[in-house]
Amino acid sequence: MVTRAVASEPPDASAVPRTYAASVAGTGSDLVARLGASRTAGSWIGADGKPVVAVTDEAAAAEVRRAGAEAKMVDHSMDELNSATSTLRSAPRVAGTAWVMDYRSNEIVVRGDSTVSADDWSRMTDLAGDIGGFVRMERTEGTFTTRLNGALPLLSTAGRCSAGFNVTDGQRDFILTAGHCGPDGSVWFSDTRGTQQIGQTIKQNFPGGDFSLVQYASGDAGAGADVVSIGEGKGVRITGAADPAVGQRVFRSGSTSGLRDGEVTALNATVNYPEGTVTGLIETNVCAEPGDSGGPMFSEGVALGVTSGGSGDCNAGGTTFFQPVTKALAALDMKLIVAAQNGSGQQGASPAPSASAPQGAVSPGDASPGSSAPVTGADAATLLSRLADPKNVGPGLLVIAGSLVALAATRFIRAEQDRKAYRRYYSATWG
Repeated sequence: MVTRAVASEPPDASAVPRTYAASVAGTGSDLVARLGASRTAGSWIGADGKPVVAVTDEAAAAEVRRAGAEAKMVDHSMDELNSATSTLRSAPRVAGTAWVMDYRSNEIVVRGDSTVSADDWSRMTDLAGDIGGFVRMERTEGTFTTRLNGALPLLSTAGRCSAGFNVTDGQRDFILTAGHCGPDGSVWFSDTRGTQQIGQTIKQNFPGGDFSLVQYASGDAGAGADVVSIGEGKGVRITGAADPAVGQRVFRSGSTSGLRDGEVTALNATVNYPEGTVTGLIETNVCAEPGDSGGPMFSEGVALGVTSGGSGDCNAGGTTFFQPVTKALAALDMKLIVAAQNGSGQQGASPAPSASAPQGAVSPGDASPGSSAPVTGADAATLLSRLADPKNVGPGLLVIAGSLVALAATRFIRAEQDRKAYRRYYSATWG
């Protein structure tokens, strides 16, 4: 859940304090941009906390070292890695597969889950061999699925999801969540009977991307919009948005599995879900489970992504993919609602997370989730009481039928209409 304490416009990016991880990532990305895709092959945060840049020639390596970063000589440039992924994308789609650029090994890693047939895997292996020896094939247990069912508190006929971050266009407030949660027009409620309306999906991007925009029925997120809940009445203040770096320690909060931590393992991941292909995702070893879908990923108070899907669970561990927040905000022309620089709210050390299983690597800088803040409405009981309080909502937020018979009939009709619209939309989109 996302709650709100401040409704102010977010500060300029230059005014947001630059975190340790963002500084390191910025140094690496700046060097990559300056040297070009033909001489570099990505960057990441090393075990000692310094930026590492993959380079293809000694002149580039010398420039990297002069900038204070570590240079790693590799055989294949970013141009070659991009060409390989383009070839994979142009091949017939195989549901249950995913591929990422592994900067640290200078390889493209193609993964196939348990649903991929032997014949399909054999064809993909042949394709990888044709591309070159830097494409590595791996089978993985479980299945790559979107994390939709069982979450609180957003419910519709399309399923259940978690809220990610609160965003605004300057006049109205919205919830940024996963795109696979439902098509445009999906109506979201906080209860299973459909009497307490939260809002409606007005924009969706899935497949392709995995983000959507839910407009609050009242137009206003209310108090606490700059805080994400991490459980037990505790929250983390969000101060800005950024792109993560490979090797960065990150945190994810979800209503099913709570606060978990791990490491960014790859960027620009492509995942072939059964529902469609999504590109440009962040790959992590943070665990997640059904019900965590759409929930926020962050580090040091900086918003990084919303939960898309993955494989495994928080008992055995697994892989989880996230939609980058920056790309979603740019596509939707929205701004993240963040804590004012001198805003009110309890500050201090953040509570320690429950570690992912297996334990995610502790990344440089001992990154924390962010500054702690009290949560005023993240749990279901408090949320329901706030939604039911007319002082906290605008007209039309609560849809109460005049009788149980009328409520049941209206709900049944709406459910059937939404289901038919959902099927029509996706059959037209995916064929």
